[in-house]
Amino acid sequence: MTTSSAPRTDRRRWWWALWGLMAVSALGVAAYAVPPYLSGNPADSNVPIDPDVALHYLSLAVHAVPGGLALIIGPSQFMTRLRARNPGLHRVAGRIYMISVLAASGAAVFAATFSLSGLSVRVAFYLLVVAWLYTLAKSYRSIRRGDVRLHQIWLIRNYALTFAAVTLRVYLLVGLQLKRSFTSLPFDEIYNASAWASILVNVIVAEYFVIQRASVPSARREAPGGHPVTTPAPAR
Repeated sequence: MTTSSAPRTDRRRWWWALWGLMAVSALGVAAYAVPPYLSGNPADSNVPIDPDVALHYLSLAVHAVPGGLALIIGPSQFMTRLRARNPGLHRVAGRIYMISVLAASGAAVFAATFSLSGLSVRVAFYLLVVAWLYTLAKSYRSIRRGDVRLHQIWLIRNYALTFAAVTLRVYLLVGLQLKRSFTSLPFDEIYNASAWASILVNVIVAEYFVIQRASVPSARREAPGGHPVTTPAPAR
């Protein structure tokens, strides 16, 4: 192996490991979070339900099912091999992803309005929905104009917000473990901190990857599937 090819191989391996972790965790959280809502029994839900709002549980279920589908589909959209070998499937999956985000966003607004977790959590989820829809619209408009590189950048940002469903549960799990061992924080405060962290940290990580992709000096890079992809220009 030549010296020039070694960094490329390491980069490809690192990308595959990161992509695999993202895909497995997305699938795991979707498999864990969505089925309880399919039973139709509010008692199976892991989220406090407002008993005075008849549609609160339904809105959570309508949010969870398409949201889980978007969570599962998202990683496939970053596979260069899929885009190169089967662009039709890539487009179909992208449309399903877009419809899923739209449906989940609409239900999330209603569910957040009647959340029992307090005003701070409501505001966090409202901001998440706005950013979720905005980045989706920008990604869609970019690809409609034929700007693939900008489309990829906005999709990174959008899926980072979708992936908040995963990081929220990670932070919540860590917070509950710390509560048992070291702190006496009430659950509401842990949930509030986890909700905000799942959004803010994901946004920062997404911007890191956007900047890294835009600043790579080589004109072509490796991505999942072993195919080189053009380095995207900075978002505008």
